[in-house]
Amino acid sequence: MTGLLSGAELSLFRGDRCLFERLEFALNPGELLLVEGANGSGKTSLLRAVAGLLEFETGRIMWNGKDVVEERQSFHAELAWMAHKIGLKNDLTLLDNLRFETGLRSTDWSRLDSVLQRLSLSGLTQLPLRALSAGQQRRVTMARMLLTDARLWLMDEPFTNLDVAGRDLLTDIVAEHLANNGLAVIASHQGITLDVPITRLGLQ
Repeated sequence: MTGLLSGAELSLFRGDRCLFERLEFALNPGELLLVEGANGSGKTSLLRAVAGLLEFETGRIMWNGKDVVEERQSFHAELAWMAHKIGLKNDLTLLDNLRFETGLRSTDWSRLDSVLQRLSLSGLTQLPLRALSAGQQRRVTMARMLLTDARLWLMDEPFTNLDVAGRDLLTDIVAEHLANNGLAVIASHQGITLDVPITRLGLQ
């Protein structure tokens, strides 16, 4: 299988339990890979392994025709990660949490004001993260994605703690990213409805 992002013969174990084996997928710009399955089926582990946080037992991930193990730095420069847990610092302000990202990847600060306004975060920038609601904290992770130039978004249960308006907003944001030739891999038990090419990868 060929694609800008592809996986071949992917197998992963947790202890002596096989989460999945011989998985394959290929993803090109404008396309979404939707990883589905029950809790404990390996959705998060798959995303973590694609990001290089876990090692596959077998198989490899390719980015632009190159094994990501051999091109880890360049691959990570193209990658933005939205974990199930928000991964932000409670004692830092909203703005300082976003500034922390500049040390990790290219960030377009010219978009900051418009991004914060769109996400209804403009008046909260000087508050420590712990003062925000769970839904507002999730919107901060959306801001982090929108400010990066990464082409590949990995998103693990991104709709967690979002109300209906927040879920609709996130869906629109993903659609725009794909329309701009981005790629997305989303693990979700809630699914997502988009008018884009979607490859469904079901885990048992």
